[in-house]
Amino acid sequence: MTVPPTARPPRPQVVLEVLASETLSEHMVRLTLGGEGFAAYRNKDATDKYIKLLFADPALGLEPPYDLDALRARLAPEQLPVRRTYTVRRVDEEARTLQVDFVVHGDDGIAGPWAASARPGDRVCFSGPGGMYRPDPDADWHLLAGDESALPAIAAALEAMDDSARGIAYLEVAGPADELALAAPPGVAVHWLHRGGVFTPESTLLAAAVMEGAWLPGQVQVFAHGEREMVKALRRYLADEKGVDRRRMSLSAYWAFGRAEDTFQAEKREPIGQIFPD
Repeated sequence: MTVPPTARPPRPQVVLEVLASETLSEHMVRLTLGGEGFAAYRNKDATDKYIKLLFADPALGLEPPYDLDALRARLAPEQLPVRRTYTVRRVDEEARTLQVDFVVHGDDGIAGPWAASARPGDRVCFSGPGGMYRPDPDADWHLLAGDESALPAIAAALEAMDDSARGIAYLEVAGPADELALAAPPGVAVHWLHRGGVFTPESTLLAAAVMEGAWLPGQVQVFAHGEREMVKALRRYLADEKGVDRRRMSLSAYWAFGRAEDTFQAEKREPIGQIFPD
């Protein structure tokens, strides 16, 4: 007799309110979230912790938390709340708040425009957090690389490092107006790369900067996240040319050029979406 697979339990949802909004740079907005729903939030000891935000069509009048199974039974697929993944920049458990930084490019996307117009009292629903990376204090040095999407996680990692940490961080943004003040240990050099506009495969500078940059002695721990093809290029360089053990690398695509979020997430299960070939 074939035993049917056990249904995956629904992911717990946390519902918070927007407490404050802050414009950090030309293309980044920080929201501080909190409220009574914070009691349901379970923090994670990772500097790359992420949450899955759920956005519902305002015209439908849905109130969070969302019973997704019930909604699937009565709504068309295109009417269901959509998920968007974002890194938690900072958690203050004493104040019972968390902060999330959003990249904003005008009216493009769903989460960015929502964050740009969010006001205190607005509600947001999410599941998580996930995440596994945290700087290893025993590493001889750290290599960090990312575009705007990885900037919150890299900023959190730099803050978590001991003052004795050594390393190099490469951060690619559109231009000088997108640079942020970061708290990095004295021994970690931070290099800002300005591509001169929106990301394209032709304008990105990140992978080339890492490959042409200094390589420090000793055992490295790597955190490289961002656009998918850029991360793949770094994986080939780090694994094939530098011989870095896979267990010493946190490599992940946060997005893919020319792909909508839903397509990008679906492709993670296909060869094109896999950072490591096996």
